[in-house]
Amino acid sequence: MTTTAARPMTARLGYVDNLRILLTVLVLAHHSALTYGALPMWYWAEPSESLSGLALMAFVVANQLWFMGFFFLLSGLFVPGSVDRKGPGAFARDRIVRLGIPLVVFWLVARPVLSLPTWPARQAQGESFLTFWFTAGDPGPMWFVEVLLVVSLGYAAFRALRARSAARRGVLSGAAGLPGAADGVVPEAAARPVTFRMIAGLVAVLTLVTFVWRLAVPLGTYWTGVGLPTPAYLPQYVLLFVVGLLAARRGWLTTLTVRQGRVALIVAIVGVGPALGASALASAPDAGVLALVAQSLVENVVAVGAALGLLVLFRERFSGQPAWARFAAQHSFAVYVIHPLVLVGLAVLLSPLVAPAGLKFLVLLALSVPLCWGAACLLRRVPGVARVL
Repeated sequence: MTTTAARPMTARLGYVDNLRILLTVLVLAHHSALTYGALPMWYWAEPSESLSGLALMAFVVANQLWFMGFFFLLSGLFVPGSVDRKGPGAFARDRIVRLGIPLVVFWLVARPVLSLPTWPARQAQGESFLTFWFTAGDPGPMWFVEVLLVVSLGYAAFRALRARSAARRGVLSGAAGLPGAADGVVPEAAARPVTFRMIAGLVAVLTLVTFVWRLAVPLGTYWTGVGLPTPAYLPQYVLLFVVGLLAARRGWLTTLTVRQGRVALIVAIVGVGPALGASALASAPDAGVLALVAQSLVENVVAVGAALGLLVLFRERFSGQPAWARFAAQHSFAVYVIHPLVLVGLAVLLSPLVAPAGLKFLVLLALSVPLCWGAACLLRRVPGVARVL
């Protein structure tokens, strides 16, 4: 069997950018469903216990199984190549600018604006507006940017330490002048074919780590200090980010077969029902260890299956990027940052509308998608903003 050298990804891949567009639209759908579903966990909520409200809640729970973990995997794909080009220090500074500035601006501006509906009640308790402005609410969906910044800086630190260790070894062995000996660049490796055994191993590791983690951080835990609404899924986020790093280094995206992608996607779709059932069983007060293990297993089967299946599907069928897709990909991060303001503003305007929860969800989503991308386009035309967003 012949193998090809696996280079770190440095150029944009059309199908990966197209997947980012899909996931960004799913974020809008997720938060639109939180607005009108039976799980009111959003800045503006009109909860409904109707059949459509319960369906929206199920949609939110099913999304949570996989889509943010997939976001982290995609985010990790281009990180090794970026560190190779810039070096760990410059990469870290770039991440602080690209992720840290939007996070700070969202915290100082968008967060209190989104929390304004709670101001009358806090004012009645004698709170000053200044105190309200700096303490109301949390980072909302920007928790993703927080965690991504932490894991990205962690990888940069790892590469810096590895480069320093390699430099010391090079000096001791007289090989300090060899290319790459002290710059942290990992030598190219042969692309290793992905096997079903490797996929099963990934699911097993995710299941074990998730189960152990949830003994201390069960589902439903909320970390108010950092605004992380789903810390129970943190192992999935971190490990799939690491999978993205390794996939970039080892050329796994190109070695995934169509059969593997098809099987993975079918397993993920079929597994959604059992995953929802396992979550319900594990949430019971008398849930035992087996229920928690089953929940962790089925959730990660869905997460890994959806990620691999969609990667192959988009690689084979949706790799092209017409002008609209290039536009959407270019503005997708800006959309992610500003979408809470657009969604909440539209929901407030739609609040007088008397309609079933499912219909209002569809109206809100249909309006928010073009408005978010339009607002992102205008925002990125402001001098200096495109450097960050």
